[in-house]
Amino acid sequence: MPKPTRAGTLTALTAAGLALGAVLAAPAGAAVPRPPGFLSAADLPPYPGSSWTAGRVTPGVPPETAADPCLGTALGDGRGSWYRDFRTDLDAGARQVSVELPGVAAAKGRFSRITRDIASCPARIERADPGTEARLEDFGKLDVEEGARVYGLHTETSWGASDIRLVSVGRDGSTVTVVDWGRLGDFDDAPVKAFEKTTVTAVTKLH
Repeated sequence: MPKPTRAGTLTALTAAGLALGAVLAAPAGAAVPRPPGFLSAADLPPYPGSSWTAGRVTPGVPPETAADPCLGTALGDGRGSWYRDFRTDLDAGARQVSVELPGVAAAKGRFSRITRDIASCPARIERADPGTEARLEDFGKLDVEEGARVYGLHTETSWGASDIRLVSVGRDGSTVTVVDWGRLGDFDDAPVKAFEKTTVTAVTKLH
């Protein structure tokens, strides 16, 4: 994530209510698009010592997403998008972003773009900050609707900051969703199996 890592990963994920995003204005008389289904707080991996709190489903994409080296361009400009932030009372946070594309072909393209950007993210992190080491793990595909994939990203700075992030992308028809979870720690602190279950729930809930 951008230097410092915690600002890029955890601040973006855990700061509740920060930057609610640009609301997409509908033309006068036009029907307001209905968002796809979203995760609830209970769908997130259990976190020791704290429950999850869910923010509201908000149109657009969070402004700070533009600075994210993994998802900054792949999520698009906010059209047809909604997001929801989740937080704990401790160091973990999460976010779901869903994008409704014009058709299945466009959704397939967006899914592929997001997976490519996640796969190449560690190299961009290290180029931007030579003092940060980034390692990506591809945890593979999930059999849900038109498919999903789960990744883990660990970053460690030269001054000792260590953050772990789990990111998944899934598709149901013309809708693509990304679930992003993060906390202090490394891969030993990542609830991969529980996050895979969360991802399956996220894709199932889209429609």
